[in-house]
Amino acid sequence: MTWNVLWRFDPDWKGRQERILAVLKEVCPDVLGLQECWATDEHTQAEIFAEHLGMHAAYAASSLPPVPSPPEHPDQNGVRMGVGLVSRWPVLSTRHHALPVSHRQIAPVALEARMEDERGRRFDVLVAGTEWEPEYADDHLAQTRRLAELLAAADDSVPRFLLADLNCDASQAEFAPLAAVADDTWERANGDPRAVTLSSAVPFAPLEATKEIDRRVDHIVARGAGISVTGASTIDSPVRGLFPSDHFPVIADVELRVSSP
Repeated sequence: MTWNVLWRFDPDWKGRQERILAVLKEVCPDVLGLQECWATDEHTQAEIFAEHLGMHAAYAASSLPPVPSPPEHPDQNGVRMGVGLVSRWPVLSTRHHALPVSHRQIAPVALEARMEDERGRRFDVLVAGTEWEPEYADDHLAQTRRLAELLAAADDSVPRFLLADLNCDASQAEFAPLAAVADDTWERANGDPRAVTLSSAVPFAPLEATKEIDRRVDHIVARGAGISVTGASTIDSPVRGLFPSDHFPVIADVELRVSSP
């Protein structure tokens, strides 16, 4: 499962977080990638979710978008922006990869982690968020190219997954580098071609993001041997009267058929 959870932006980040957690408890994903995941000196949002779910967590900063300066409200003071990982299985190792930038002062980071399930099957997960501004399209493409390189960098005997807010759909140029090296699990599972993950139906959706709005811009892509994808879906309804985020989560039902070394 991958989900851009809208950091501590308005509206009502605490109420939204409660609803995010309610969805996670219902879905019970084995692996969850989080974009716009917050962190303080005490803990990270990924750790909070992991504690409630009885799972393991990892986190990497920085990520996009930049945190507001000055803060929009006191709960944003000193809070970092990053990407997070929550896993049913222990995280064996992590690496942080800076993505290329030429316009911003701080590079976003992709979190890479290796896990091993109860059957001894190892797999790698990358969690990332990419540029969205149309005027920074060169950085956007450079970042998806780098993510494609990272996906293709390892032995194919170990399955690798990218859980990301890519700020593009599968028809846009920025997705092409990933399509060249990996499979879109949505397409492999014959997911609804009409599905979107950044929807103008959400009252607080960023309608100014004309490159991304009303498109399926959040993705789970996979590379490697022995990956079976049996389903793909999203959750596009409010929870107790409030949408948990401006993005809808993406869920892929995946089975690792072949044990990895």
